[in-house]
Amino acid sequence: MTSPAHLFIHHVLFYMPATAGEADRAKLLEGLQKLRSIPAIHFAHIGTPAATDRAVIDRAYTYSWLCFFESAAAELDYQQHPVHDDFRRDYAQYWEKVVIYDAEGPTA
Repeated sequence: MTSPAHLFIHHVLFYMPATAGEADRAKLLEGLQKLRSIPAIHFAHIGTPAATDRAVIDRAYTYSWLCFFESAAAELDYQQHPVHDDFRRDYAQYWEKVVIYDAEGPTA
């Protein structure tokens, strides 16, 4: 994969309720995997909290959704894509909190 000179990063942390079961986790993961089909995404990563243990690390989230875009315009295309609309509509019931970090800048 070739890296563009400038990237827009969209990082979303999904916090599920303490009462969420494995089936709920599987459903949210299913939704995140569907988002990968959006063409504007340059690179996507779905993660869970690592087993690191330092006071500054937030391990309370369930899933991390990290996307790289070649521009802010590409990220806007992602936000307006029907698959993203479907995700928000069909999977919002599986999280109780979402925290989003957007950043942009050069890659080198």
